[in-house]
Amino acid sequence: MSFKEELQKKTAEIEEILKEYLPEETGFQKTVLEAVNYSVLAGGKRLRPMLMQETFRMFGGEGELVKPFMAAMEMIHTYSLVHDDLPAMDNDEYRRGKKTTHAVYGEAMGILAGDALLNLAFETASEAFQMEISPRTARACQILSRKAGIYGMIGGQVVDVESEGQPLSREKLDFIYRLKTSALIEASMMIGAVLAGATDEELAAVESVASDVGLAFQIQDDILDVTSTLEVLGKPIHSDDKNNKTTYVTLEGLDKARKDVEEISQRALTTLRSLKYENRFLEELIQMLITREK
Repeated sequence: MSFKEELQKKTAEIEEILKEYLPEETGFQKTVLEAVNYSVLAGGKRLRPMLMQETFRMFGGEGELVKPFMAAMEMIHTYSLVHDDLPAMDNDEYRRGKKTTHAVYGEAMGILAGDALLNLAFETASEAFQMEISPRTARACQILSRKAGIYGMIGGQVVDVESEGQPLSREKLDFIYRLKTSALIEASMMIGAVLAGATDEELAAVESVASDVGLAFQIQDDILDVTSTLEVLGKPIHSDDKNNKTTYVTLEGLDKARKDVEEISQRALTTLRSLKYENRFLEELIQMLITREK
C-alpha cells in the first residue's frame, strides 16, 4: 500500500473514532450540538490524533486507551480554530474550503461552540479512566491540560494577539510558534508515548521532535500564505498581510524560511531515528506535513 493510500485509510479510521465521541443533535440545546459537529466534521487532516496514534504504536502501544485522547485532541484543536476565526480574532469566513462556524451559526454560537468543544474534550479524555486508572492515564491528562492552556496553545495565542501590527523579534515569534502551534503537536506525540509506556528520557526526545515538527509546520504555513492560492489552500491567502502580522517570511524572507523548514524538519527526523523504535509511516507523515502544499 502506498503512503497516500495508507494515509487515507488511517484518516478514515480516525473519522470513525471521532464520530463515536460526538454528541447527538437533540434537546433544546440542539443548535450548539449541531455547531459542534459541523466544526469537527468540516474536514481537516486529523494530523494531531494521527501523530498520537502513530507514536503510541511506535512505542508498542496496543488497545483502546489512546482513543478518547485522540478524539479529545481533535476537539481542542477544532475549538481553537473556531475561536481563531471569530471577528474579534482573525475574522475569517472560510476554513478548509467551507464557511467557518461563526459564519454559519452567528458569532455568539461560534463562541459557545468553541466553549462546548473544550469542555467536551476533557469529558472525552476522562473516559480513559473508565478503562484504566493509572499513573499513565493521569499523566496523559496532565499533558493535555498543560499544553492546551496558558503555558501552551492559549499562551501562544495571547502573545500573538498582543503583537498584531507591531514589529516582532525573532525570539518572540519563535515563542508564539512553539506555543501556538507546537504545543498541541507536542501533546499529541507525548500522550501517545506516555500511554505506551515510554521512559522520561524517551518522552523528552519525543517532545523535542514534536516541537521541531510544529515549528517547521508553522513556517511552511507562512510560506503557503504567500505562495499558494485560495483554491489550493482552502482558506484565504495573504491573510497575514491583511492583518498586519509579522511572520517568519516577513522577518527572514522566503528563501531563508524554506531553508529553515528543511533544516528543522531534518533535525526532527534525526532525533526520531535516534530512538530505538521505528515507525516508517510516522516518518513519512512528518515529511509530508512539512513539505505540504496546503
